[in-house]
Order: sequence, then structure tokens, then C-alpha cells
Amino acid sequence: MDPKARVLDLGYAAGWRLVRALPRRWALGLFGIAADRAARGGGPVQLRRNLARVLSIAPAQVPDELVRASLRSYARYWCEAFRLPSMDPVWLTERVESSATGLEHIHEAAERGRGAVLALPHSGNWDVAGVWLVRRVGAPTVVAERLEPESLFRRFVRFREHLGFEIIPLTGGTTPPFEQLVARLRQGRMVGLLGERDLTGAGVPVTFFGEPARMPAGPARLAIETGAPLLPVHCWFTPDGWGFQVGEPIDTARGVQHTTQALADRFAADIAAHPADWHMLQPLWTADFTGDRIARRHTHRKPSP
Repeated sequence: MDPKARVLDLGYAAGWRLVRALPRRWALGLFGIAADRAARGGGPVQLRRNLARVLSIAPAQVPDELVRASLRSYARYWCEAFRLPSMDPVWLTERVESSATGLEHIHEAAERGRGAVLALPHSGNWDVAGVWLVRRVGAPTVVAERLEPESLFRRFVRFREHLGFEIIPLTGGTTPPFEQLVARLRQGRMVGLLGERDLTGAGVPVTFFGEPARMPAGPARLAIETGAPLLPVHCWFTPDGWGFQVGEPIDTARGVQHTTQALADRFAADIAAHPADWHMLQPLWTADFTGDRIARRHTHRKPSP
């Protein structure tokens, strides 16, 4: 293994052990300090650009406090990810049910035996929502982006398998992910997909916050292929917990492009309501990609939420 990759892997392993051993308040405090340091000097340029689209202002006009809050939210996600395997799943399930709206859409899909495609943006803590699914509906099937190094990818797979998820790798599997996901939906299973970031460069053209972007075709294609409802899901943080919202099924009758645009519109409304909890530090809009960045979409990735 490359020495830098090994250091990265060992760093995550040490973090998992250390953060679980610390009291929650101390762990969140340490991650908050790291976020505040990252926010100095205006914070990550791409995060500021992305938030500017959400607010319909120039990047320089994005409030520094919003950038700081976004980085703190991102740090909280990672802190909770490290601690989640040791948290009480019964308590987590009850907390989700006390704050979530629209859970009846998931229950209805499960009762009809058709499964559902749950499409989410990179917001809040979707792993906690997955714990609720495991406890109340059944193990969700999710697609995992392959990370570098391979040992770190396997570590994240084990983490989510420990939570009760079924993991399908985005690349490198023996069967294409789409075929496996179709099979799971036809078995009445729930499929969860992070749906606003296109990793291939060949996604569906959409207008997102008034600008051209591309989004994955997978959520729409799966719903159209199987007849399973396409449910937009949004997650965000509250001061002492989490907020979750499951929207009404998106109409898929007009094809992949129209369905993906409708999903993008739903994502935009939800992100605008909780901009600080949208963890998008990577380029997403067409204008932010150059030829070399597009080429790098096809390479293995380092960790992102």
C-alpha cells in the first residue's frame, strides 16, 4: 500500500476508536474546533461558490458565518459517523420518529411490496435515517462510492454493514449496480441513493438553482424500470438531534429527464431551507468543471460524505 494511503487509512481507524471513547460533548467540541480552523480566511472556495448559488448572490457576499456553520455541520456528520456504531439504535429510531415527517410514504411503499427509491442530497446525517429504516422497515440497499485506498473503502463498507445496510460498490463489482438495485426493488426492498452529485460526467442535464448542472439518472431510471415510488428525502441537523422529511412520490410518467429535473427542484427547495447542512464541498455545476476536473470524475475518490 502507498505510504500516504496507509497513513490515511490508519488515521481514520484511530479516529473511529478515539472519538467513540470520548464523551459526546468533547468529541463534538474537537470537531467544531477543526471546522472553525477550516473556515479561517473565508473557508473552502468551492463551498463558498456552491452556497452562493443557493443564496443567489456572489461568492464574496456569502456570510462568513454561514460558511463556518456549514463546516461545523460537515464536521458534526463525521463525528457522528465515527460514534454511530456505539450509539443505541432503539434510541436513535425513537428520535427519528419524533422529528420526521412523511414516514407514511415509506410505510405505504413497504406495505405494497414494491420497495421504494429514496433519493437524498448530501445533507445532514443520512446514516441515522438508515438506522431507522433497518429497525422499522428492513435493511436498505445503498451504493458506495469506491474510495482510495481500498482498505479505507472496506472500512466504510464494514461500518455501514454493521449498521444493517446492504452495500453495493459503485464500481468494481461482479454485476452492474443498476441490475442489482432493480432486483432489490422487485423484492420489495428499499434503495437509498445520494442523488444530486454526478460522478460520471454523463448524468442528466438539469437546471439547479438557476444554473446548468448534471445529476445521476439512477433514481429516475430505477423508479421507471420497476414501478417503485421515487421518494425525495431530506436530512438536516437540529441543535439536539436531527430533522428528516420524506416527500410525496415524484411523478415519473414523463421520462428520465423530466423526473430528474423534478427531483432537482425538490432538492433545491429542501437545501434552500437548510443551507448550512448541505455538505457539498465539490464542484457540482457545469460552469465549475474544466476538462481536467471532468476527467478526474472517472478516477477513484477520497472520502466524502
